[in-house]
Amino acid sequence: MSTPSNIPLVQARGIVKRYGPTVALQDGRLTVRPGESHALVGRNGAGKSTLVAVLTGLQAADEGTVVFDGAPAPPLSDRDAWRRKVACVYQKPTVVPELTVAENLFINRQPQGRGGLISWRRLRTEAAELLATWDVRVDPEARTADLRVEDRQMVEIARALSFGARFIILDEPTAQLDNREIERLFTRMRALQDSGVTFLFISHHLQEVYEVCQAVTVLRDARWITTAPVAELPRQALVEAMAGETVAETRGRARAEVPADAPVVLRAQGLSSPAYENVDLTVRRGEVVGLAGISGSGKTELAETFAGLHTPTAGSARLDGVELPFGDVRAALSAGVGCVPRDRHDQGLIAGMTVGDNATLSVLDRLGRYGFVGTDRRRRVAGELIDRLDIHTEGADQPVSDLSGGNAQKVVMARALASDPRLLVLINPTAGVDVKSKESLLARMDSAREDGTAVLVVSDELDDLRRCDRVLVLFHGRVVAEHPAGWHDHELIASIEGVDHG
Repeated sequence: MSTPSNIPLVQARGIVKRYGPTVALQDGRLTVRPGESHALVGRNGAGKSTLVAVLTGLQAADEGTVVFDGAPAPPLSDRDAWRRKVACVYQKPTVVPELTVAENLFINRQPQGRGGLISWRRLRTEAAELLATWDVRVDPEARTADLRVEDRQMVEIARALSFGARFIILDEPTAQLDNREIERLFTRMRALQDSGVTFLFISHHLQEVYEVCQAVTVLRDARWITTAPVAELPRQALVEAMAGETVAETRGRARAEVPADAPVVLRAQGLSSPAYENVDLTVRRGEVVGLAGISGSGKTELAETFAGLHTPTAGSARLDGVELPFGDVRAALSAGVGCVPRDRHDQGLIAGMTVGDNATLSVLDRLGRYGFVGTDRRRRVAGELIDRLDIHTEGADQPVSDLSGGNAQKVVMARALASDPRLLVLINPTAGVDVKSKESLLARMDSAREDGTAVLVVSDELDDLRRCDRVLVLFHGRVVAEHPAGWHDHELIASIEGVDHG
């Protein structure tokens, strides 16, 4: 008979979760032993968030089982029972910033005195006792908004522990911390482990996995890949498990080099903002430059800056030698920048308008004079764009809201290309589209390059980045690596995940 210490604290087996036709998790597995810090890693879309949603009782699995301490997970409706089992501390705080630490610790369960009123004295006393029990050195009467990020995280952990949970999921806990704060967090995690707390540690920073975790589980393409002791899994093997290839396998496609004397179309120097720092960047005529990095790396904000969506705090950018205007989308368009934004629904399309209207929004000044748009000319230009991008539609007058995701994205691409931009900025250009549409969109990127357009592409998809002449990797807002065409997947992923640099 096994002793209690041999029983996993948490075990998930065969977890399947579908959202309509999308399979978010095909084979989720996790076994976490009591008192360990267990890392859960995988690239964006690997299924980590879905598994966490099932482990915390926010979503019911379509198939599979979750067991805590040898007993089946509670029914989804019993939130109190789930709180006694598990808690997740997310990147975004779940505390109420305007309340004190004590009020947040016992929100909706404040101790009561006579007449059913809140006993503020008991609230402060019990909060101080809870914080002392877990050695969380925070003033219970401090306003939570005034706390450092690491202290706010510890308050959330203490609140979870007060319900009885001993299994705490930390979702990207170091994303907003500097090195000193990270080390303090890790010290506190180790002390809590010694007190019987178990952690599931989710991080894109793989070096942290080796610093603070004893075991690691890898998800890839919505499936469990491996679970191993950290000490027995070299970093190279961990990256290969995440990439799905060995060192000898997939390379980015080699392509004809951009001539060394090709003129520089975009030149940025010393660009800084809250999201990125001191970035130098050039894109030549007929060159595709990729920007890669984890969420929060600053890659998207950097690309959006060139499209007029942000104003940097320092630095400059020139397009064909002319100062590029910042913070003004219309001025950036006039300067020669075309953009496929990150979210086609919120930023890319006007749902109440037709395919033709959406495709030609960027060139209305060319379709008429004195503010009047020639209907026949607009329809002809729209028809040319529909043919050029192989948009499957009943015609230019069809509502854009009727289109599939892939064809809707082609409309956004059509509008970006309609103005014949000198710089084409593509942000997650193939996100949420089918395979055929993806290939069609990437073919348009290739043909823009061949036409001499300078292209800057931000993407989490390796297939998108494989079409680039070189890929710059951002980490914590800084460019930390540059990979020429022909890179191996594992090399790029190592840079993105922070393995090959400090």
